[in-house]
Formats: sequence, C-alpha cells, structure tokens
Amino acid sequence: MSLTVESVTTQEEACRLRSFDSNVAWEIGHIIRANVQKKFTRPVVIYIAHANSSQLLFFATSGPGTLPDNMHWVKRKEAVVLRWGCSTMRMRLSLQTKTKTLQEVYEMSDPSIYAVHGGGFPVKVEGVEGVVGVIVVSGLTQEDDHSVIVEGIQEYLAKNP
Repeated sequence: MSLTVESVTTQEEACRLRSFDSNVAWEIGHIIRANVQKKFTRPVVIYIAHANSSQLLFFATSGPGTLPDNMHWVKRKEAVVLRWGCSTMRMRLSLQTKTKTLQEVYEMSDPSIYAVHGGGFPVKVEGVEGVVGVIVVSGLTQEDDHSVIVEGIQEYLAKNP
C-alpha cells in the first residue's frame, strides 16, 4: 500500500489511545520490539517519551548493532512530532506534495534539528487535545520505521479494547 497524507492521517486517528502512562508505553514498546525482532535482522532503537517533559518512558534496542547515530535520528524525529503534532511520515508526505524535489523538503526544515523521515509518531489520547507522547523507531527504512509503530499500536489496541 502506498502511503498518502490522507492514509497516514487516518492511521494517526485510528491509533488514538484510551489512556497513556508508563505502563502503556512499556506494553507498546515491548510489542514493537518483539515485532521488529520477528520481521527484521537490522537492529533498531525504540524510544517512547512524554510530550510535555520528554520524560523517557521506554527505551530499548531490538538487538546488538545500533549506532550513536540512531539516537541523533530519534531526537530529530521527536522534534518534528512535538513541533507539528503529527507523524514524521505525514509531515514528509505533506511537504513532498507541496514541493517538487526532495532537496526542497530538506530546505524547508533545519536538518540538524528536524528529521522529516518516517519513524516518529504522536501519541494521542481520546478526549485529550494535542500530543501527549511520542514514539520513535530508528534503524530500518523510513517506511518500515513508521509501519512497525502503527502495527504495534494497533496490536496494543486490539489487546486492550
């Protein structure tokens, strides 16, 4: 399935949680880690934090081999989610529809602060306005970084209706 701004927006809305705390972050983080270990051989970083304080709630790698650069990507993806309140994939697709080249996308945001690449996702809660947390995966392709987060949240929601 090819992702569009509309399809990613729909994913974000469908992934709205009923509540969010350290226990929920732990469960979602473990689901994502297990799914990555089943599907991929490349190691990833999984990072989940509160939006208002960047308090770290979950941090893990899927296995040995991550690099310090992964954390640089995590912080830049997190910055996109916190500034614009949407997933990094939606921001990327949105910018690409407004510009002609990928270079123009990079020029629209400071790449030392923001990474407009899939793998950053807002945590939103039913009945609460705005972003309450952020989930970031770094280490796969941007499409896979994004999809493992969405699949992890969907799996969590299916287990916790």
